[in-house]
Amino acid sequence: MEEQRARSVPPPWWRHGPAWGDRWEGPAPRWPWRSTVLVTVFVLAGSNFAAHGQQGERAELDLFARVLLLVATGLLLWRKRYPVAVVFGTAAAVTVYLGAGYPYGPVLFTVALACFSAIVAGHRRAAWAAMGMLWAGHVLVAHWLFRWLPPSGDFAASWGEEIVVATWVVAIASVSELFRVRREQWARERAERAEAARRRADEERLRIARELHDVLAHSISVINVQAGVGLALLDTDPEQARTALTTIKDQSKEALGEVRQVLDTLRSPGDAPRAPAPGLDRLPELVEQAASAGLTVDVEGEPPRLAPGTDLAAFRIVQEALTNVVRHSGSRHARVRLAHDAGVLRLLVDDDGPATGSDAGGSGNGLAGMRERAAALGGTIEAGPRPDGGFRVLAVLPLTASADASRRPMQEDR
Repeated sequence: MEEQRARSVPPPWWRHGPAWGDRWEGPAPRWPWRSTVLVTVFVLAGSNFAAHGQQGERAELDLFARVLLLVATGLLLWRKRYPVAVVFGTAAAVTVYLGAGYPYGPVLFTVALACFSAIVAGHRRAAWAAMGMLWAGHVLVAHWLFRWLPPSGDFAASWGEEIVVATWVVAIASVSELFRVRREQWARERAERAEAARRRADEERLRIARELHDVLAHSISVINVQAGVGLALLDTDPEQARTALTTIKDQSKEALGEVRQVLDTLRSPGDAPRAPAPGLDRLPELVEQAASAGLTVDVEGEPPRLAPGTDLAAFRIVQEALTNVVRHSGSRHARVRLAHDAGVLRLLVDDDGPATGSDAGGSGNGLAGMRERAAALGGTIEAGPRPDGGFRVLAVLPLTASADASRRPMQEDR
């Protein structure tokens, strides 16, 4: 129960990504109005402040400068839909802005944000190319074209400043790359979790189908036989008919209880089981039920101490094998042998035949269910006709199952 409760608690966001981690995905992402407006206000206000700090060194902000600032920030509205065009557009607008001699300032943030969006969207080459274009344009203006561009009286920038700019460009691209890699990891982890959840759901559906088949096939077979006995003896032997009807009542009550126990797992998987899972300690009950259906069962050997999962699987295998004898064999005598050595439990269930139809071993679902139970524990099932006309089922189950296999059956009947 503690394990199931732990599964219901969502993992922290830093392990599998924040809730907004997939906003770049999908055919039509949302328009980033709010962030674009905030960036525009920040860039315009910050550029005015930067202009006062660089007065006399750079050109004053005029109408053309403000248009360039609005273009650079306005393009960010399309950064999730057209990241390549936006990153080149902002880089070009900022290059023109700096080439016109306007003040350095938060306008560079627009290129950083456009680069981030392009890299996260998977357009790495475009982002690096746009950043390289911006740096190359800055080098060209700062070292060769400054004589003919405003402000007047400007002089060449030092190469130390260019190294700082290049470092700034590489840092922005590197942070964007780091986020992109981490975001891909989050996406893979979410996909793996979804696949694991689907796999657990499939396993649970198979488990419930197997449990219902084993319970209903055995109980309905006994009920069918007893109903036939009751109808045949209703007029000639009312007391025996009453016994058959009593058996039908008891068997149907037990079947309803087991079916309800299985279905309860769908309503409240975290609750404890209302009754313990059946095991080989209930083998005498199987023998008695088979006897009420007209089948004599001889049991040889004593079951060893088994893990709950192995005990349940062994019980269901014997139950299904005896049900097949009742339904598909003309023999009214069956044998159950239990032996254990070398760390394995051997279950042998056979009859002397003959088969009453072509499907002597069952319809196939029962045998498939037995094989699934054995395989889940690392065991095997051999089933087939005997040379003398009977049918044999041999199950080999490990006495000590793995931790995962032993936990799974324990959770089955919850």
